[in-house]
Amino acid sequence: MKIRYQRWWLGLALLLIVLPLGACARTQAASRTQIVFWHEMTGPGQDQLKQFAKEFNASQDKYQVVPQYEGSYNEAVQKILHTHGTSASPAVFQSMDVSTSQLYHAHVATPMQKFIDKDNFDVNQISPVARAFYSQGGKQISMPFNTSQPVLYYNASVLKRLGIKAPPVDPSYSDITRVAKAISTKSHGKIKGLTVEEYGWLFEQFMANSDEHLANHEDGRTGIPTKVHLNTPGTQEAMKWVKSNIKSGDFIDYGAGGQAESNEIAAFLAGKLGIFIQSSAYISQLLAGTKDQLGITYYPHRNGKPANGVAIGGASLWIGNDKPKDVQQGAWKFVQFVMSAKAQAQWQAATGYLALNKDSQAQPILQKLYQKYPAAQVPSQQLARIKANTANSGVFMEGVIQERNLTQTAMAQIYNGTPIDKALAIAEKGLNDAVANTNRANHYK
Repeated sequence: MKIRYQRWWLGLALLLIVLPLGACARTQAASRTQIVFWHEMTGPGQDQLKQFAKEFNASQDKYQVVPQYEGSYNEAVQKILHTHGTSASPAVFQSMDVSTSQLYHAHVATPMQKFIDKDNFDVNQISPVARAFYSQGGKQISMPFNTSQPVLYYNASVLKRLGIKAPPVDPSYSDITRVAKAISTKSHGKIKGLTVEEYGWLFEQFMANSDEHLANHEDGRTGIPTKVHLNTPGTQEAMKWVKSNIKSGDFIDYGAGGQAESNEIAAFLAGKLGIFIQSSAYISQLLAGTKDQLGITYYPHRNGKPANGVAIGGASLWIGNDKPKDVQQGAWKFVQFVMSAKAQAQWQAATGYLALNKDSQAQPILQKLYQKYPAAQVPSQQLARIKANTANSGVFMEGVIQERNLTQTAMAQIYNGTPIDKALAIAEKGLNDAVANTNRANHYK
């Protein structure tokens, strides 16, 4: 009986000790400034964002970042616009590249440049090409974050087995045609040489790499776009290149959209497709999906013309201007945290998106990745070699999604036999009409 009472008193004593500690922990957590972070990442990206929040929260005791998944990019943009100015809006949010102009003109965020200037943040450590996409008038609007570039993938093991010389790291259209034709011929048609998805983003890259502007006013960087040009020497040559491969039977068309991407990747991993062009964000999936050696080159360029460089894709981080100053400051601290060399290296290794901090390339986690898969370094090398200009810094225009739908349709028509001039003229007229309507609706002059 005596032992039983001793245990009871011991338990009570421990409870009296634990309760204040628990209350203290709750009070400490409650005293932190909450930073709600809206994002659109799933899979490895979502897992890594949760890890970033966990590490940031543990690194200091003033702020508590709460990551929340808000659906697709399009869904999230609408939620951001509809909740702005209410208690439901986020402190920091992720938004896709094509919504940059829309959010900028909606005045829902504090320009990132304000925080950069206040803290003398060394923005030069971040890729200039990525920064240029999310800048206007020399000022940083938002911070580039999950960033990809289009690259060309090829099955290096298939080329070796068939005795085909690999393409150069900076290939022309003719370089790729040579390899695609050899793949089809030497495999006796069992392996298709090449595919290029009907995708507006890729169409834009053909223009960027040809040093051409899709919209006037230098792709909207010096004024509101009022006219677009889709039928250019660069797009003509790109579409003629694709058509030449279709005519020779070395090309396979998987169509457009998510299903097309899934099909081309499945065919590539199964050894039935030798070459395709797509986002660098697929590297992790491709490396994990095959035992064959993966080859990667820069985006192909016009014959006899140097590459101007391609634009980025992905999304950036914004800080809501409807939040108190202390909340915005906490959001900025988190942005700085995820843009550090270490965090960006972790981000690339986990997701395949490119590390934007220049010092990330020396981080052990990326060095280990490159030692195992040398080709994985090619997209970062492509990004680093590009000199930012208005042709490769993205189109700063509302209605880019509509542009991509129209150019995607034009590509499909061209692939199926419609004359290039006719298909591009139809798309160009449709887009110019849409631009005029948008400008009237927004009272742009």
